[in-house]
Amino acid sequence: MGGWWHGRRARFAPNQNSRAGCPCHWRCKKLRCGAPANRGLPSEVRPAILPPQFAALKIIIAITGASGAVYTQRLLDNLDSAQHELHLVLSNYAHAVIAEELPDGLRLPAGAKTHGLKSMNAPFASGSNAFDAMVVIPCSMGTLGRIAHGTSEDVLLRAADVMLKERRKLILVPRETPLNLVHVKNFELLLQAGATILPANPCFYTHPKTIEQVVDTVVARVLDHLGVPQTLMPRWQAEPE
Repeated sequence: MGGWWHGRRARFAPNQNSRAGCPCHWRCKKLRCGAPANRGLPSEVRPAILPPQFAALKIIIAITGASGAVYTQRLLDNLDSAQHELHLVLSNYAHAVIAEELPDGLRLPAGAKTHGLKSMNAPFASGSNAFDAMVVIPCSMGTLGRIAHGTSEDVLLRAADVMLKERRKLILVPRETPLNLVHVKNFELLLQAGATILPANPCFYTHPKTIEQVVDTVVARVLDHLGVPQTLMPRWQAEPE
């Protein structure tokens, strides 16, 4: 029964699951791929237990005035707009940050739709058309605080409020340090409401050589939480017997 979730020592390995041919990746934590519950199933039944990460998703990507526009760019670069329905909304100050940090501008995938901040005509502004997921990347502390307190004064904040009330996936990627008590309390409110707080904290055990590779260690985790397959980061494996 391979996998670090089974309590065994882990090692670093290429992006493949510990059981040959296993498509479950992170979901094995729940499915325990290869455990007795999955053994002996007819082949025609097995696809039904595969994770829904291969399905097309309706995703909102929100950009705020926090530094880190490159995180947004790399996320967009790794979402297939031919498979997923992508919608973008920018806060007022996001435009200035993009101009400063991405001199060539934000590259949008073909087919991605943008929405004005003050228009409530966006499809995701109503729970009757709730999307599958929303990512606020990067997420400023101001936006995070307003989401935590449900102000809904523009379509970005309204969309986040809809995701919470409809129990859909809301991923916030704050890039701020140090944190004060107000920030932490807002984190607490959002976690209690069902949001995922995924700070833009890169890792280095993959030995990244470029800024893009450092950024990708965060983007890979965002894709994992969206349920979108990714090859940006290798996965941990159980040591061989």
